[in-house]
Amino acid sequence: MTFKKLYPIDQVEKYLLIDIVAIVFLIYKVIKTESSLGLSGKLLLISIVLLSHYVCLWYRDWRLLVGCFSGFGSLVILGVFLQKWLLLYGFIYADLLGRAKRKIYIGIGMVGIVMMYSLFNWLIDGHPFLFANSMLLPFMIVQLFIPFVVYTKEKAKALQGKLDTANAQLERYIQEEERHRIARDLHDTLGQTLTMIKLKSELTIKLVETDAKQAKEEMKDILNSSRFALKQIRELVTDMNFVSLEKEIEESKKILQTVGIELTIVENEKLPLLSSVTETMLALSLRESITNIIKHSQAKHCMITKYYQDKMYHIQIWDDGNGDLKKGYGNGIRSIQERMEKLNGTAEVNGSLNKGVSITLKVPVHTNEGGNAI
Repeated sequence: MTFKKLYPIDQVEKYLLIDIVAIVFLIYKVIKTESSLGLSGKLLLISIVLLSHYVCLWYRDWRLLVGCFSGFGSLVILGVFLQKWLLLYGFIYADLLGRAKRKIYIGIGMVGIVMMYSLFNWLIDGHPFLFANSMLLPFMIVQLFIPFVVYTKEKAKALQGKLDTANAQLERYIQEEERHRIARDLHDTLGQTLTMIKLKSELTIKLVETDAKQAKEEMKDILNSSRFALKQIRELVTDMNFVSLEKEIEESKKILQTVGIELTIVENEKLPLLSSVTETMLALSLRESITNIIKHSQAKHCMITKYYQDKMYHIQIWDDGNGDLKKGYGNGIRSIQERMEKLNGTAEVNGSLNKGVSITLKVPVHTNEGGNAI
């Protein structure tokens, strides 16, 4: 039997050491404490506690509840015959309750926690609620909160996993669409020209022996067609390297909508036209900013504002997310700043916890009277 079959592999990193320490202390405390249970009774109760814990580790359905209630009952007996502080081991079951598949299981498990303390006080003092006047009360309250905290964290983790999967699928989809676009462009722009070159080459081979003059003319056409094909390739490569800012904004809107983030676009005035290099750099920086928002911000709303002021073209990207600049923003922000520096511009980044992040891109744009960038 491998280790994976003994202990859930997804919990090894966080919980294995804690479980081992807690179990060792429990066994030591129970064995060393004198009581009327006897060694066999103590070992039996320890076995029930460990078996209940093991069941709770592996199951998230009704069997989790059975394991928890079995563990609670064993802790009550240990508390009555040994020490009341052994009830604190209920924290282990409270933590595992938070991983239940359904909220109703968590609710029933919380009732079990209250019953554990009530039954203990009823057996010790003859009244089920005297623990309300003792130090056991705050510990019980904390145990009641733990399942909700763990449940919330597990939900957030699951949602983040789904979001990461969706992002990966979107990236693959975008790459596939780009490949299809390149294939269509190559077929539409070069296919006809290359077909014509092929036909003229076959015709020239036939004319070389019979009509040298006509063959020479055909060769000239082939040469001109080849030059035209080369020109088409250069134009294609240029189009591939150029990234339209407007198209990037539209793509960002579609992607943000897919992950449930609303995008607002604000353009206060007529803006000057940008050079191809400047527009591409801004578009790529915008793409990096949107990627960071999707992956790390947990935002619900995003706003892109464009305006021209003091001979500087401004783009501000704001989100209402967690505002944590440490989660993945580092490398992305550096690449954005490097692009802006190449344009003699700047990238200002401001973030505040739970108040979102604002990235302002500024690049110098000098225009002529027609409003074109120069």
